[in-house]
Amino acid sequence: MPDGVWIIFILLGVVLGVTGGIFGGIYLNEKKYQRLGKKAVEIIEEAEKTAEEKKKKAILEQKQEIHNLKQAYEKEVREKKNELLEMERKIDQRESRLDARSNNLDKREESLNVKESKLEDRKAELDERHSKIEELIQAQEEKLMEISNLTTSEAREIILARVENEISNEVAVYIKEQEEKARNEAAKKAQVIIANAINQYANETVNEKTVSVVALPNDEMKGRIIGREGRNIRSIEALTGVDLIIDDTPEAVVLSCFDPIRREIAKRTLEILVADGRIQPPRIEEVIAKCTKELENEIREEGEKAVFETGIGKVHPELVKMIGRLKFRTSYGQNALAHSKEVAFLAGKLAAEIGENEMLARRAGLLHDIGKAADHEMEGSHVDIGLELATRYREPKAVLDAIGSHHGDHEAETVIAVLVSAADTMSAARPGARSESLENYLKRLQQLESLTNEFEGVEKSYAIQAGREVRILVKPDVVNDAETFKLARDIKKKIENTMSYPGTIKVTVIRETRVQEVAK
Repeated sequence: MPDGVWIIFILLGVVLGVTGGIFGGIYLNEKKYQRLGKKAVEIIEEAEKTAEEKKKKAILEQKQEIHNLKQAYEKEVREKKNELLEMERKIDQRESRLDARSNNLDKREESLNVKESKLEDRKAELDERHSKIEELIQAQEEKLMEISNLTTSEAREIILARVENEISNEVAVYIKEQEEKARNEAAKKAQVIIANAINQYANETVNEKTVSVVALPNDEMKGRIIGREGRNIRSIEALTGVDLIIDDTPEAVVLSCFDPIRREIAKRTLEILVADGRIQPPRIEEVIAKCTKELENEIREEGEKAVFETGIGKVHPELVKMIGRLKFRTSYGQNALAHSKEVAFLAGKLAAEIGENEMLARRAGLLHDIGKAADHEMEGSHVDIGLELATRYREPKAVLDAIGSHHGDHEAETVIAVLVSAADTMSAARPGARSESLENYLKRLQQLESLTNEFEGVEKSYAIQAGREVRILVKPDVVNDAETFKLARDIKKKIENTMSYPGTIKVTVIRETRVQEVAK
């Protein structure tokens, strides 16, 4: 072929190749754009799906947070409501006691008015009789004077001289013999009765302490008890009112407090925490609450045990609890429950010796110091408190008489009351039974706590460090931070003006606000 034709074919091929390449590129680009569009749609759909899930999750979280806040608010409302109900209950109880006292005073006043009226009538009757007797005597004297020609004084002297001469020596000898005989017989009989009663009952001497020692597995445990920045030991001391003494004593912690119930709760709490190993403020509160409940059950069981041992029959449940609480009360260093049981048995034996009701004597002996179980909660001496409790729970008259007269506050009206008073003296006079110094020490600490509790805004107060320090917990909604300084100064001044004490007393006022949430 000619060269011109080849050139034409070549140009035509080039044109067709370029055209095909252009259309091929267009086709490929279109496919690519289609894939990119599809992927973009998928990305958008996935983004919308993720956004929807995040939206649902955020809504759920907001609902959960609202639920938690609602529960916390409802809990706070319940707690405030319970506090108000508790305050209302205490106020009602106090009003009931005041009403009872008022009624008793009204009845007593009415009784006194009746007795006074009867006495006035009796006095008028006696005055009238006296006048008649005087008239008769005067008439007789006048008649005798007419017969004997003697004055009244002369006749009286003659008669008295004659009678005196006749019987003076005989009467003197007789009186002396009878007095000596009665004295010897009474002394011998009393010795026999008391000896028989004591021989039939024996009881060990109870020694009370003001400190308890808790053994530790190692000295490292002391650091865990103290806690970070002392928060654990502060929590234990604040909740129990017991002072923890952590010194160089190896593998031991000393608990110091004059109140045996607080000290026992603190001891049991510390033993459980040491054995468990988890020593944290929330755990401490939980264990203290548990130990307090267990001790309340033990107090009830001790009361039931004392009632069963003495065999006095049925006793009101509230009195049973009061009897159990005597185990943690001391009198001149003598355990009050052991002393009451001892008096009950001795009084019962004495009653049996002279033919009185032995069970009633035991009942009166066991309950004679029942007021000591509530003398921290009620006003008055333990005798007055005991009479009020026994009257409230309808104890027999002999029991009331024994409670009221065993310290000589009232005159004994029954033989049972005299026997209980004698048994009380015998139990207290036994060598080693009592300690004067401990009782004075306890009274001083009780006076210190009572003095601080009189101030407005004080919730609780604890005398610790053997009375060298008093810690006062105030109500944060009543006393603010600035007022705590004034309160501490006022308490210090009142202690200085009211009490007598050796050394110094440190006054510590604590104001604490707690906020608690529950994560679920």
